[in-house]
Amino acid sequence: MMQSETMVRNTPGVANDVILRTVSLHKAFRGFVAVKDVSLEIKRGTVHALIGPNGAGKTTFFNRVTKFLDPTGGQIFFNDHDIATTRPADVARLGMVRSFQISAVFPNLTVLDNVCVALQRFRNDGFHFWRSHTTLKSLHERALELIADVGLEDFADEMAIELSYGRRRALEIATTLALDPELLLLDEPTSGMGREDISRTADLIRRVGKNRTIVMVEHNLSVVADLSDRITVLARGEILADGSYEQVSKNPAVVEAYMGHGHD
Repeated sequence: MMQSETMVRNTPGVANDVILRTVSLHKAFRGFVAVKDVSLEIKRGTVHALIGPNGAGKTTFFNRVTKFLDPTGGQIFFNDHDIATTRPADVARLGMVRSFQISAVFPNLTVLDNVCVALQRFRNDGFHFWRSHTTLKSLHERALELIADVGLEDFADEMAIELSYGRRRALEIATTLALDPELLLLDEPTSGMGREDISRTADLIRRVGKNRTIVMVEHNLSVVADLSDRITVLARGEILADGSYEQVSKNPAVVEAYMGHGHD
């Protein structure tokens, strides 16, 4: 492992070109191997999709990288720093933030208040719902900017529970953007959406990706083909293929393991 770390740190251009690197990443659950020796590089400023059949290890990979799961083996480097022992909250503070398959917003708060909560997460003086409007004004201004960024400016005063599913996912992205991430990991951002919400969310990811790096787990291959600069295909916890959409879509092993099973 020490040799791998030396190679990572001494490779020319890594600090500039690679924002996230895993080396022989491994995760097992009581003998079942969910992620097996996955070595992967995520290039800075790209949209990188992680695809594969159900049970391929995609979400486990996300959970392992963001430290929501304890390690079984392997190394993780974010901006060339070893984060193997870093806590999830500290990983987020470093600039790597993830979303979840299930929308994680406060349903009984307004859109504006949800984003304000996110903006306060890294403050050292607590939350401020009881403070005066003047005190909160700067937070509101930034929150409204983020709300506009995800296309929810007409819904700032709506309760989150009253939003459509697609708009709740947009709100979740706004709350993650409030943490000012350099790397954003999106877990199935269009899952369960109708055609209109899928189109709206894809446009949002495209806009967000102009200023940061995005890694997304996604089953909708039309979204993957439209947005992704690079695609990694997982099957049974291992990398099956890696490359452009054109390259992986023509790979016979990918067709057999994934596309040939009728996923859209």
